[in-house]
Order: sequence, then structure tokens, then C-alpha cells
Amino acid sequence: MGLVAAAYHGRVRTALRELFHRASTWPTTRSRPNFVHVVTVTQPGQRRTPKAAKTNSVAKKAIMAVSGIVMVLYLIVHMIGNLKAFSGAEAFNSYSGWIRTVGNPALPGATTLWVIRIVLLVAVVAHFWAAISLWRQAKRARPQGYVTKKPVAQSYASRTMRWGGVIVGLFIVYHVLDLTLGVANPEGYDSTPYERLVASFSNPFATAFYIIALVLLGMHLRHGIWSATQTLGQSNKRRERTVNAFALVFSVVLIGGFLLTPFAVLFGVID
Repeated sequence: MGLVAAAYHGRVRTALRELFHRASTWPTTRSRPNFVHVVTVTQPGQRRTPKAAKTNSVAKKAIMAVSGIVMVLYLIVHMIGNLKAFSGAEAFNSYSGWIRTVGNPALPGATTLWVIRIVLLVAVVAHFWAAISLWRQAKRARPQGYVTKKPVAQSYASRTMRWGGVIVGLFIVYHVLDLTLGVANPEGYDSTPYERLVASFSNPFATAFYIIALVLLGMHLRHGIWSATQTLGQSNKRRERTVNAFALVFSVVLIGGFLLTPFAVLFGVID
């Protein structure tokens, strides 16, 4: 038995020495081959990384801000043109004719007008696309609402921006059909711009729709100015009160200028 035990222990010691010898010959960390890092590409349906999602969101907000500025510039010119109605039919019709021929003879026909229309259409489409895309992106990122309630003013402003934008979009379509193309106007397309203006605003229902859309536009514009300054990096905590005051005054003046004409027609000042 003693010989068997000695032989067994000898084999164990031999096996352990062989194992330690093999372990000492394994490659160290420095001598191990470098592994190739594989870059994975985000496939459709996969979530973007937080950095990519943030960059995408900022780009869309910038599109909204720039397209909004284009539309505001157009609204300023459009409001000033509408006030020509207080100068009479001849002045208003002359202004409408001048818009269609501005740039002549360098630019033939209504080239300038169509360029303005195309730029404005691109701005409107880009604005709506960015708004819907941001809304869907936020909804995917937060499928369930927060438990804590948002401030009433913030929540109200967000709803106004969303649904106010939809109503204003529908109003733009009606406005073009009514006063530009004349197909929805009682006087028809063959009438003068002044006649279409008076015929449209003589209808209390059309005027009410116009007023509601403009009030919503003013609320949308006020919140949009603040959002644009935030997106373009032109606002901070110290200037926030100034930006809000400017947005309010600017929106009231612009929308007030637009409302003068329908009220003047409705009450017989312009006929």
C-alpha cells in the first residue's frame, strides 16, 4: 500500500509541474494579438444614440426657427400691403398689380412673385415637417407622460403651438382659395383684389374665422419667437424677460395690423 500511495503522489506532482509549466508559457497581455474593433451601424428601427438624437433634434429646431423667420418677414410685408385698403380701391389694386410685376423688365412677368411664393411654400412645408417630426420624436422618447404635472402656462403654450399651427395651416389654404385664387370668394376670380377683399370680410362667418386664425397665429408667433431665440442661442436667463416682452409686443402689433382691415370692412369703414 505504501508503494502504491507513493506512486500515486508522484504522478500528481508530475501533473502539477506540467500544468504550471504550460501556464508559464501562455502569452501575456502585452503579447496577445490585437482584436479588430467592429463598428456597428444603426439599422432602421433601432434607437439612435443620445448624441445623434440630440444633434438631429437641434437641426430640426433650427429648421423651424429659420423657416419661421422667413414666414414672419412675409407677414410683415403682407400686413403693410393690407393697410393699403384704407387708401381706397385704386391704391389697393395698384399695389396688388405692382406685386405681380415687381422686378420688370429684368425679371419678366410675375417671376419675382412666383419666387416669393415658392420660398414661402418651402418654408411652410419645412416648418410643419420639423414640427411634426419633433413631436413624434418626443413621443417615442417618452411614451408615458411624466407623473409630475407641468406648469399650466407651459402646457397651454405647447397645446397652442400644436393645434394653433394646424388651424393656421387650414386657414392659409382657405385664404389662398378666397382672396388669391377667388374660387371660394363670392365675387369670383375675375373680380379685382379690392372687390374680393370687401366681399370676403362682409361675411361675418368668414371674418370670424379670419379673426380666430389670426389670434391663434399671434399666440403661435409669440411662443415661436421665444423658441427661435433659444434655438439660435440668442437668449439666456438674463435676457429671457426682454425676449418675452418683445415677442408679446411684436405679436400684438402685427396681428393688430392684420385685424384692422376685416373690422373696417365689417363695420363699413371700408366698402
